[in-house]
Amino acid sequence: MRFSTLDDWLVWQESLHPKAIDLGLARVRQVFQRLDLPKLPFTLTVGGTNGKGSCVALLNAILRAEGYRVGTYTSPHLLRYNERIRIDGVSADDDVLCAAFQRIDQARGDTSLSFFEFGTLAALDIFSKAGLDVQILEVGLGGRLDAVNLLDADGALIASIDIDHQDWLGDTRAAIALEKVGIFRAGRPAIVGDPQPPAELLAHAEAAGIALACQGRDFHFTVEGACWSWQGAGWRLNDLPRPAVKGDHQLLNASAVLQLLAAVAPRLPVSETAVRRGLTEVSLPGRFQYLGGTVPVLLDVAHNSQSVRILADYLAREFPGRVVRAVFAIMRDKDIDAVIAHIRPQVRHWYLAPLKMPRAADEALLREALGRAGVESARGGFPDAAAAFAAASRDAAEGDLIVVFGSFFLVSEYLTFAS
Repeated sequence: MRFSTLDDWLVWQESLHPKAIDLGLARVRQVFQRLDLPKLPFTLTVGGTNGKGSCVALLNAILRAEGYRVGTYTSPHLLRYNERIRIDGVSADDDVLCAAFQRIDQARGDTSLSFFEFGTLAALDIFSKAGLDVQILEVGLGGRLDAVNLLDADGALIASIDIDHQDWLGDTRAAIALEKVGIFRAGRPAIVGDPQPPAELLAHAEAAGIALACQGRDFHFTVEGACWSWQGAGWRLNDLPRPAVKGDHQLLNASAVLQLLAAVAPRLPVSETAVRRGLTEVSLPGRFQYLGGTVPVLLDVAHNSQSVRILADYLAREFPGRVVRAVFAIMRDKDIDAVIAHIRPQVRHWYLAPLKMPRAADEALLREALGRAGVESARGGFPDAAAAFAAASRDAAEGDLIVVFGSFFLVSEYLTFAS
């Protein structure tokens, strides 16, 4: 075996390929074919700008409540790489991952693979040997050229479409939608959870012979106080419990998930009892995650314009009048001005947390963006993110709210710091 520890494997993978992000299926498909895996389980693929993780979590919770054996592949992770590959909610252990990496390394020959491609193949390798009923795969970036798309999924869902990753996907919703629609296949369930999909997506699907089921057109939900009802695909569910993952936007995700489950019911039936149980038991760390105390903390991995707008609306609705202290970091390739503009009315004090990674926006860039938004002062100069968290806690008075947002990596740092 090339390496004996998971950490050594991961460090090596990060430097193996010349590009951290290298979209395309030729290399990863070649290695996948060489692996010659046993028959793969029933496959559901989830893409979208935001909401992918929530949809995977909801699918997983409902299908497991029905008694299915379920594998999930997601990214990025919050605390340990192992979280990316789970079977019935349990993360893959180090030995299983190392053995999968060794098989991939032997199969690839001189073919170079990116970090994400290695992980995707490892998930497929592990799932193929696990006796699963279904595997749920989250698209990493885009869709058409993402490594997950090397499989022809039995059903696929696009949760939302918004501006993000412009360097790879384009700078309009239309361009991004055309990348994401690539996960759909003619003759197989194709669900669009975004209530306002670009016309280009609809036209492309029609030309490709893909029969879309769209939110608000082919399926819909209504809210009735603390409950909600859903109708679509010949199925109606009344007085459902709200998803345990917080936020009104989760109803859009749950609605799309129910449509996908209804569409694949001939192969993977679920009962109303399983739906209700799954909605109440679903869990997803880092999404509106509330940690109580004298000074409570809200963690959210919101890292682009759409997701931060949702976070800002949630703060205005759930914490009106509270003094909010934001611990903030973000990648430099995001629309930082739009992110700040959305949440600035809710934030009283800013703490700029450094992340030790090349893609992260440095403090000077963040201060320039805050200045353009009219923020006159922000605390910075911290040696690391933990120091920013600690400063926000020291400054806070009872009743304040600390919000940690802007990056998966920042939320991960907080969870590590607080553990």
